[in-house]
Amino acid sequence: MISFCQPTKVGTEAKYIQQALESVKLSGDGAFSKKCERWFEDSLGCDKALLTPSCTQALEMAALLINLQPGDEVIMPSFTFVSTANAFVLRGAKVVFVDIRPDTLNIDECKVEAAINSRTKAIVAVHYAGVSCEMDMLREVADRNSIYLIEDAAQAIGSRYIQRPLGTFGHIGCYSFHDTKNITSGGEGGLLILNDVSLAERAEIIREKGTNRSQFTRGEVGKYTWVDLGSSYLPSELQAAYLWAQLQEASYICATRKAIWLRYDEAFRPYKDKWQVLLPEIPAHCEHNAHIYHFRFRDQELRDRFIAHLLQQGITAVFHYVPLHSSVAGKKFGVFHDQDNFTTKASQTLVRLPLFFNMTYDEVSQVVSTIMSFFEEHS
Repeated sequence: MISFCQPTKVGTEAKYIQQALESVKLSGDGAFSKKCERWFEDSLGCDKALLTPSCTQALEMAALLINLQPGDEVIMPSFTFVSTANAFVLRGAKVVFVDIRPDTLNIDECKVEAAINSRTKAIVAVHYAGVSCEMDMLREVADRNSIYLIEDAAQAIGSRYIQRPLGTFGHIGCYSFHDTKNITSGGEGGLLILNDVSLAERAEIIREKGTNRSQFTRGEVGKYTWVDLGSSYLPSELQAAYLWAQLQEASYICATRKAIWLRYDEAFRPYKDKWQVLLPEIPAHCEHNAHIYHFRFRDQELRDRFIAHLLQQGITAVFHYVPLHSSVAGKKFGVFHDQDNFTTKASQTLVRLPLFFNMTYDEVSQVVSTIMSFFEEHS
């Protein structure tokens, strides 16, 4: 059986985890955590990078940092994971969903400004499949309306927009190190990226249960105490040690995934018109990280037959998000602005192919040949 996804393993994770086990500190903000955060600050050029136990919790911190209040509104795509919405709904916000672009499946930047009103507090840009949203226009809209721009860059580590890393365009960015992502910190994990230095001090406080413990540890205050809202948003040193191993091989991981992505694309793109499928579209000014390779079929029935055919041949391919605005909670906590021209259609017709770092050449070849045989029978 070829699984849809496997967590990345580079082979040195156990060595660094053992070093963490031999240290005197296993809780957050230890030596490995600090090394990982410095790595991101250097590679991203951001003001501050803080590890979190998950991207979900990084998004929750973002909602706290922008002082979201009940009745505030946050604009985002409906074609995203539930964490994108939950983080803001937990603070009492109303989610305003807008449609996606038909090419990249990212939020349609041309639909955003019409959804803004006096209650709007933030725009959340979700970089689907590691392909960038149109960040220049989204930042202009946010600045013009004096609202926050937050990047849900869960899938986008290693991706760029006009040569600049994703996660660094908004006031706040969030990465995921879940085991389905290109880089993992042992199955779960995340990163809060701060591109507004004025948010850094409060972010440390929120992350430390609302205390000024980080300042106390650095000798900046004489004692630490409860000073603000917060929760426990620090990962353990074991997570950071696992992540550190993968950061040493980040370029190799990305190159390996890109090679698999390109094998798929070179095999399938010549047939896309004959097969009547849509393949990933990467704008020229975007550098993606090969997080997802997907097909979009002409209808859901053919998509489902395709998934079933691959499964019969021992290959797991999966669909993706059910639109949040159509869910029970989405109807309760949100509203779709304007028309849904592409969101539901994408959900009903998209399938993701197996793609992971440790995937073998033979496994990729088997996927390609099985897909070819399916279309020989159905086109």
